[in-house]
Amino acid sequence: MKKKLKANLTVGDPEKTIMKLTGPMMIGMIGMVIFNLVDTWYVGRLGTEALAAMSFTLPVVMLQGSISMGLGVGASAVIARAIGAGNREKVKRLTTDSLFLSVLIVTAFVILGYLTIDPLFRLLGAEGELLILVKQYMSIWYIGVPFVVIPMIGNSAIRAAGNTVIPSGIMLTAITVNIVLDPLLIFGIGPFPRMELAGAALATVIARSTTLVVSLLVLRFRFNMLTARIPPGGELRSSWGSVLFIGIPAAITQVIRPFSMAVITRMVAGFGVAAVAALGVGTRVEMFVLAPLSALGAVLVPFIGQNLGAERPDRVKTGLRFSFHFALILGTAAFALLLLVGRSVGRAFNPDPEVVRIVGLYLAIVSAGYGFQGMLLISANAFNAMGRPYRSAALNLFRMFGLYIPLALLGSRVFGLPGIFAGASVSAVIAGALGGFWVMRTVV
Repeated sequence: MKKKLKANLTVGDPEKTIMKLTGPMMIGMIGMVIFNLVDTWYVGRLGTEALAAMSFTLPVVMLQGSISMGLGVGASAVIARAIGAGNREKVKRLTTDSLFLSVLIVTAFVILGYLTIDPLFRLLGAEGELLILVKQYMSIWYIGVPFVVIPMIGNSAIRAAGNTVIPSGIMLTAITVNIVLDPLLIFGIGPFPRMELAGAALATVIARSTTLVVSLLVLRFRFNMLTARIPPGGELRSSWGSVLFIGIPAAITQVIRPFSMAVITRMVAGFGVAAVAALGVGTRVEMFVLAPLSALGAVLVPFIGQNLGAERPDRVKTGLRFSFHFALILGTAAFALLLLVGRSVGRAFNPDPEVVRIVGLYLAIVSAGYGFQGMLLISANAFNAMGRPYRSAALNLFRMFGLYIPLALLGSRVFGLPGIFAGASVSAVIAGALGGFWVMRTVV
């Protein structure tokens, strides 16, 4: 039975509404982080070189995720506003056209990616056996990119309707498949061939493919958010324009992180293979710790969109204040915990003493800025939902190029690896505080 769309985020207590949305979203996001951690744990059993090779792929994996998230934010923001305004036909048009747009973009990304595997990863510092391992992984991984991007846009549309349970369920399905397939394909258990790093990539492709059909079926038959009507050129351009007006700056904002990650990876590579392997573990653990804040930032897009569409800025202000307080409390708790268990976490992924030491160092230093990093994430998503995407992009550009990279370069020369990690923490504190102040001044 089809569910009737309504602006269900414009009523009730704002704080309770946000937490109700964040719970299922957080489970799904933590699940996706576990997805990556499981890959990292199994690959770590293959040795430090295989783990380092997988770490080299992280900037490209993050780039694909950034493009997907940018388009998803753009689609979610405009669809949520249409729902808040009660325009059902516009909701269907925007959802369908957003998916079509994602197909075109992902095709271009895959073609470009295949053509640049060698030169790109040489530029990042992969050579010899490491480059061979990277090519084995990426040549399979690119096949699965459409199965990642298209469902992400579909799930963003479902969240715009105020439902975070179904998107999380879709993500958890992929996670389950991946956890089952990883050991079978990496180590060649039973009738499966031993594919090692390539097996991790294939398990990911198969797992993510399960989300494509499910998300499209839900959009069509549960929410009736798709249309088979072929739009005239002007209408299609209007839909794409509204999505891309927010989606392009949001994608640029998201791309900033993998670009800076590539720069940081290059810096860290100068300290040896163990340092690169530790960076890969540390960033994935960080994704797990920050998953609740990522979930909170994601649900604020439909919450703010629907309430602005319904002309309720008072609810937006209340929701933002609550979200900033939550981010600071959670970030402080994570910092305290990682000071105690950072090295133990590193040891769980790789027994190399040097990898363990550097993972502990990374988590102890970088986690000091997690609360403010959450504030930055919330502010960026809020600006996108408000239709102010260039402010979001400016905030993140300032953090990465005005603060993070310069501080990391200076820190690496003065303090070595700890200086690089300190650059991440200090830049998050400054940019997060600025973002919180700026976004609250913007809501009227």
